[in-house]
Amino acid sequence: MSMPRVALVTGASRGIGAHLAGALRGAGWEVVGLSRSGADDPTGAPTTACDVTDEAAVDEVVADVIAQHGRIDLLVNNAGLVEREVPLWEADPEQWWQVMETNVRGPFLVTRAVVPHMIAAGGGRIINLNSGSGTRESAVLTAYHASKSALARLTGGVALAGAEHHVFAFDLAPGVIETDMTHSMEMHRDRSEWTDPADLTALALALADGELDGFSGRMVRAGADDLDVLRAKSARGLGDGERMLRLRPWGEDDPLA
Repeated sequence: MSMPRVALVTGASRGIGAHLAGALRGAGWEVVGLSRSGADDPTGAPTTACDVTDEAAVDEVVADVIAQHGRIDLLVNNAGLVEREVPLWEADPEQWWQVMETNVRGPFLVTRAVVPHMIAAGGGRIINLNSGSGTRESAVLTAYHASKSALARLTGGVALAGAEHHVFAFDLAPGVIETDMTHSMEMHRDRSEWTDPADLTALALALADGELDGFSGRMVRAGADDLDVLRAKSARGLGDGERMLRLRPWGEDDPLA
C-alpha cells in the first residue's frame, strides 16, 4: 500500500485555507495545516501554530513535518493579510509592512524551507494563493497589491530554478471567495455574487495532481478559467509571458519592447 502524499497548507484554520485543506484531505492527501493561532478549522481538523514570518518557527515546523511524514509533496502558501483601504499617504506604516511581511516574507520562508526536501525527493509542487490584484494598481490597497505582485516574482523564480529538479510553482487566484477577509473589505461590502469554493478546490487539486504543469510560473484563476481549456493549453505549452506579469510596450518602436 502506497503512502499518502503530504501537503503543507498555511493559513489553514479558516477561509480559503480551510477549503483547500479539506479538499486535499477528501482527495486522499495527508494534510498538515498551519495557522498563526493553532486553532482547529471549521470541520474540527487541527492546525499547528506557526507564524510564517518567523524564520526559526518555519524551519522548525518543516523539520517536524519531514521527521513525522518523511516528505512534503505539495506546499500551499495561503496565509495572507489585507490592510485598511486608504490612500498610501494615509496608511499606517506598521499595518502596511505587516501585510508585506505576511504575504511575501511568509511564502519566501516556507518555500525556502520546503523546496530542498522536494528536490531531495525528486520533485514537488507549490501553489501560491495570489490575486488579480497583483496585476494592477489600487488607489487604496497599495500593500496588498504590491505584495501580490511580489509573490508572482517568487513563483516565477522558483519555477525557473526548480524546473530541472521537477519542482513546479503556480500562482492561483481564487476569485472572490466569501470569507472573513473579503467581508472586511469595503470594496466587497455590497457584493452578492461570490466565487464558488468548489471551483477553487477543483483547480487546486488539478494543480496538485500535476495536470497543469505547463502553467508553472504562471497564474490561473478560479471561477474564470475552464479546467478543460487549461489542461489543453498546459499540454500544448504557453508562449513567453503568457499568464505572467510583464511590462507592456507602447508599440514596436518602444525601446523596452
